[in-house]
Amino acid sequence: MKALPRTRSCFVCGLHNPIGLNLQLETDERIVRGWLRPKPEHAGFSATVHGGLLMTVLDEAMVWVCGIHTGQFAYSAEINTRFLKPLHPGEEVEVTAEFVANRKNRLFETRAFLRGADQGLIASATGKYLPIPADHAASALDDFVGDVQAILRRAAASPPP
Repeated sequence: MKALPRTRSCFVCGLHNPIGLNLQLETDERIVRGWLRPKPEHAGFSATVHGGLLMTVLDEAMVWVCGIHTGQFAYSAEINTRFLKPLHPGEEVEVTAEFVANRKNRLFETRAFLRGADQGLIASATGKYLPIPADHAASALDDFVGDVQAILRRAAASPPP
């Protein structure tokens, strides 16, 4: 597995976002994977991590798996999330995302899973993503630390099976 580049400001993966989740993702060029240990300030109701934050982590992994498989980043068009059990602050969770389909470079389909330390499923999601037009993506790429362009070029040149 190879660590993916991170941004400076992103709420999920940003290196310099003081209130962010600080998620580091990695890939084997097939899946995207990472681990998160939510803090008490990430709780919603009754010392349970807010479901919107869990969905945000699933979304981040699915966006990256789009980039790995297509060579381009994408905007969320639709995310369907199923929450199966609560996650409490301080408990580690693993996120994994898989690429499902490329619909003529106009729509990408993905799925992702959050599993606890015991590998029990906490939440799952499916996503549909719209490619970000190149003129919009250029300014976003300036926020990355590391060579994100190399990853996108490699994916575009030889998409994984």
